[in-house]
Amino acid sequence: MRVVQCDYSRHAKPILEIFNDAIVNSTALYDYKPRTIEMMAGWFDAKSKGKFPVIGLENEAGELMGFASYGTFRAWPAYKYSVEHSVYVNARFRGQGIGKRLLQEIIVAAQQQNYHLLIGGIDATNSVSIRLHEKLGFTFCGTIKQAGFKFGKWLNLSFYQLILPTPSNPADG
Repeated sequence: MRVVQCDYSRHAKPILEIFNDAIVNSTALYDYKPRTIEMMAGWFDAKSKGKFPVIGLENEAGELMGFASYGTFRAWPAYKYSVEHSVYVNARFRGQGIGKRLLQEIIVAAQQQNYHLLIGGIDATNSVSIRLHEKLGFTFCGTIKQAGFKFGKWLNLSFYQLILPTPSNPADG
């Protein structure tokens, strides 16, 4: 398997398929309606403008097995060293360490970009994602009860954080 920087022309369709599987079949993404290919253009554009990586793992056949990214946590200036990340793995490739490798790659990318805090919002019932985050040093920092409503029930959203040793010289403003 190889790490790739995802781009719209090559990866929009497989990322869309992974997103839509998560929307339709899980609470990994608190969304109701499948996304469209047109929406992916805007998603990639926002990642590019924010200088946020979209990191993928491809198998030997060139299939995208999963991807990870991060983006703005909150839009106020004092949050400039914090980002919220996401990791998604194609259902066909789950249980093979893809999520772990992607999360490790995102941690490295965040450090290289001098972020200080990685934040993961995880559905409280997603024990696989919670265990993965804990294995890589993330700590539980709270649950917002009944934060979402999907599949006819209230969903609790748990937050996990990883404090990074970067930046070396944080500054206000």
